[in-house]
Order: sequence, then structure tokens, then C-alpha cells
Amino acid sequence: MNSKTFYSHGKLLISAEYVVLDGAVALAIPTQFGQSLLVEPIAGSKLIWQSFDEKSLLWFENEFSVLNIDSAITKATDEISLRLLQILKAAKQLNPSFLSSNQGYKITTYLNFKREWGLGTSSTLINNIAQWCNIDAYKLLHMTFGGSGYDIACAQRNKPISYQLNDGAPLVKEVNFFPTFKDHLYFVYLNKKQNSREGISQYKLNKPPNLDVDTISDISHKLISCKSLSEFERLITLHEEIISRLIQKKTIKALFFKDFKGCIKSLGAWGGDFILATSQENPSVYFKNKGFEMIIPYNEMVLEF
Repeated sequence: MNSKTFYSHGKLLISAEYVVLDGAVALAIPTQFGQSLLVEPIAGSKLIWQSFDEKSLLWFENEFSVLNIDSAITKATDEISLRLLQILKAAKQLNPSFLSSNQGYKITTYLNFKREWGLGTSSTLINNIAQWCNIDAYKLLHMTFGGSGYDIACAQRNKPISYQLNDGAPLVKEVNFFPTFKDHLYFVYLNKKQNSREGISQYKLNKPPNLDVDTISDISHKLISCKSLSEFERLITLHEEIISRLIQKKTIKALFFKDFKGCIKSLGAWGGDFILATSQENPSVYFKNKGFEMIIPYNEMVLEF
């Protein structure tokens, strides 16, 4: 039996954060960064798991019995092992033949981005495991981490997408989002990894009854076809104002970057991970002076074919 390698792209949610869960059309883009998973058959019935970061440093390692995933869950002593075993258990439920023999495996995962960046450490793992055991990655996500599934759609594609949930089923379309003003777009890391599950939970608890998803969907469509930086800035500013009112939080610009000359938009759950900044000039000096060292130009972040 030969070894196999699977790869999934990271993700950024450009529009419709939160409201994508309620059927709004979202614009999302796969990133140049991602995660691979190498499956190597080995003698015995063990599952040896090793995970390496972007510097090829081992950050997780454990060993399990292939045939005793359920009992291993009850004995797990760390959060990462518990999460991994829960994913493998769910995968077995979706494909009962998965890990059903005495065949052992050495599994090695490789990230090419920092784990704390929030580009999809979990979603790329989910998609890779789903490929390995030949199951529906959206179902595996639903049984484990939850969420809208846009990150799975990005993991599987090489181009920007529009993403919408229709009665819970994902509608994914590759779109021609290649902004002519991309040299004025930058991604800035906020020095904090945001827990998407917590953000989703808070949104569901406080969601207003008169939610208008059509306005956000309209913004998403206009962003996709946008031809000028000024129009793009108008749209993302409007989007920020709408979501700010919806989740009753101040925008990131109002909180930290009031004096920034360009526009700023949160990406995904508010409060952490990356933001999108527009600027006529390279804004690295401005953000570094504010204590934010990681500024990535659009071309260096977005996957483009």
C-alpha cells in the first residue's frame, strides 16, 4: 500500500461574516497558505500522528490504537488529542470501513502558515481527513467544529468563491474576483487568534429577529464585480457599519485605527485574526508603529491562477 498526500488551502472571509450562517451570500478567497497531510501505511495497528508548523518544528505528537478510537477519547489528556480523536471518530461514523482493520498508519501534517493566524488550521485538517477516508468534508465539519462551511469550500478550490447556505446546503460558485486595485489591498494580523466557535455562539444568542441578509448579499455581489478602489472602500465601510450594528460592537477602525487614512474591514469573527486594509501607499510603517508587525500584501496572501 502506497503513501498518499492530501492538501487543502487556507481561507479568508471577505464579506458576510456571521450572516452567512443565515443565508447571506459571502465572498471568500482561498489563500496561498494551507496544510498538507501525508498518510504512510506502517506495520501494526497503531496510528502515529505528528504535526509540524511552518518552520518544520514538531508542535504535536501522539500515538493511538487504530481499533480503539472511542476508548482513546475517554483517556485523552490534552485538548489537541481530544479534538483529533473526535474528528477521527466522526469520520468513522461517516465511513465505517475507515480505520476498521489492523492496518496502521503514520500521519504527518505540515502547515505553511503560523497556527495562530486563523487561516484554517482546523478546516484544512478536516478537508484533508475527509479526502483520506473518502467522505463529505461538510458533514465532517458539521459533526465536529460546526460553522457555515465556507472554509471547506475554500480548502477545495483555487479561485475566489461566492458561498451561500440554502436550507443548510452549501451553494458554491467560483467567481471572477480579481480587483484591478489589488496593489492597494493589505492583510494585517491583529496579534490575536479569534475563536470562531465562540463568535458564532455569541452571534446566535444575540441575533435580532429582523435580520436583513439581502443587503449583505447585495454588497457581496457588488464587491465581486467592483472596478474601482473608491467603490470597494464605500462597500466595505457600509458592510462594517451594518455588522457593527448587528453584533453591537464597535468596528476595528473605530477601536484601534481612527487616524488611518484608508478603510479597514474585519474578516471573519470580529476581534482577531486578519483585517483587510486599503491604502494608496504601503501602510506597513503605520501598522508597525501601532504594534502590528504582520502586514501581507494582497498578492502574497491570495491564491491566484
